[in-house]
Amino acid sequence: MSETRQRYNETFKREAVKYVQEQTKSLEEIANELNINPGTLRNWVGKYREFENEPVNQGETLRQQSQMIDEQQREIEDLKEEIAILKKAMHIFSKERN
Repeated sequence: MSETRQRYNETFKREAVKYVQEQTKSLEEIANELNINPGTLRNWVGKYREFENEPVNQGETLRQQSQMIDEQQREIEDLKEEIAILKKAMHIFSKERN
């Protein structure tokens, strides 16, 4: 038995690549979801990706980046709070000197 090769139009290929870039899932997960061979999808990503300088979406990498951003946001909030406290302390100590 011979397997017939599935043909996909350019629009489908481009939409699949766009979907890969927008998702936090792995390329293999998306390929399974779209019922496409992961190697085929990987080739399309190399050919059609919209953001040339952006790496191919790797689910774990995006999750790590998201975690890092969340941690940095918390750190920024903590630093803002510390600055506010230090400003109040400076104000209090400068009054005591006068």
